Amino acid sequence: MAWTFRFLEEIALADIAFEAEGESVEEVFRGATQALLESMANPATVTGGWERAIERTDVDPSALLFDWLSEVVYWKDAAGVVFREAPLTLTREGDVWLLRARLIGAPVDQQTQELHADVKGVTKHLYELKQTGGRWKVRVVLDV
Repeated sequence: MAWTFRFLEEIALADIAFEAEGESVEEVFRGATQALLESMANPATVTGGWERAIERTDVDPSALLFDWLSEVVYWKDAAGVVFREAPLTLTREGDVWLLRARLIGAPVDQQTQELHADVKGVTKHLYELKQTGGRWKVRVVLDV
């Protein structure tokens, strides 16, 4: 596993903030996705049974990541689910980045799942994806 994430308690007191890092932009997508999933529920307590395949493209990886994380929150609300995992691949075809992902989860169940925050959305506040010294890093603030 080449990605990491950490929650930033000092950044957003009423919201949830995190940074994710990775050796590639794809690894940052994975780390940020995992941080988002864990913000909503403990993935180990979520079974499967609900699945959605998602494809998105953009010339800007920062915009693509923002849209992807926002889509995860959308499906949480639209389908009433939390997620166990979200395997993804990110490839570049010419000037366009292509994200292929699957959301795997189950309907919210307070009896069997360890639920965390009810994330309302991904914000642009302090949002930044950048590459520094060969590593990628993103900072994300979630509205809860």
